[in-house]
Amino acid sequence: MKKLFYLSLLMFLALILAACSSTTGGSELATLEKAREEGKIVVGFAGEKPYAYKTADGELTGEAVEVARAVFKELGIDEMEGVLTEFSSLIPGLKAERFDVITAGMYVTPDRCEKVAFGEPEYSIGEALAVQKGNPMDIHSYEDIAANPDVKIAVMEGAIELQYLEAAGVPDSQIEIVSDIPSNVQALQSGRVDAITMTGPTLEAAMETADIANIERVEDFKQPTVDGESVRGYGAAAFRLGDEAFVKAYNEKLQEMKDSGKLLEIISQFGFSEADLPGDMTTAELCGQ
Repeated sequence: MKKLFYLSLLMFLALILAACSSTTGGSELATLEKAREEGKIVVGFAGEKPYAYKTADGELTGEAVEVARAVFKELGIDEMEGVLTEFSSLIPGLKAERFDVITAGMYVTPDRCEKVAFGEPEYSIGEALAVQKGNPMDIHSYEDIAANPDVKIAVMEGAIELQYLEAAGVPDSQIEIVSDIPSNVQALQSGRVDAITMTGPTLEAAMETADIANIERVEDFKQPTVDGESVRGYGAAAFRLGDEAFVKAYNEKLQEMKDSGKLLEIISQFGFSEADLPGDMTTAELCGQ
């Protein structure tokens, strides 16, 4: 009777251990395995040209879209369901498991590294500024905005530029938060703000598709500095914390694309050049690890 009791107890403990392993170490493979089995991955993209947008015929494309699509194909995942959403909804959507992966114009920062697991950088770019035609407020840097309390600037919610403006001393009272890039451009076109800021490729793409008769890009814009150093943004795909095996597999295929030149071939279709490749910068460095 005792032998039967101990045997039952051992079986019960074995079941508990198996359950624990399936929710700890096994969870690292869960997302990747599930995607491979189903042949499908759900990816959240910020609707921001040139990173992710829909063409006139409704096709989803963009730098982040095509890079992700190519990597997932190499991982044996043929179908990518891309979901366009607001930038500020990407990380909450990933954590709530509405998306398996998120990407599109998302810089790797120490703060975000606490919330998501980033892949390695796919590109590196600087910031840009647009103003009213003729630059009547004489704005050439974020510091110029901070120095003139009459200047108002619009920035997309959740964007890294908010941190850069704060570092330059621009108070919240001079910043208008908007939901997306079209709203940003409209704020400047209507005269509601004196300037808008975003990454260089995004601004170029926005100005190509908008009526820009009364606005212009500041060509001699001084790149922002944080702690005395000029900053460049490094963008990457992001995964849920715990999906390290998925991140590792993604990074391996991404590195192959970097080495073969395929990554540059893809991103160059969307206005990026060899100078916009991430070089030797790593996610560990960007996360401050």
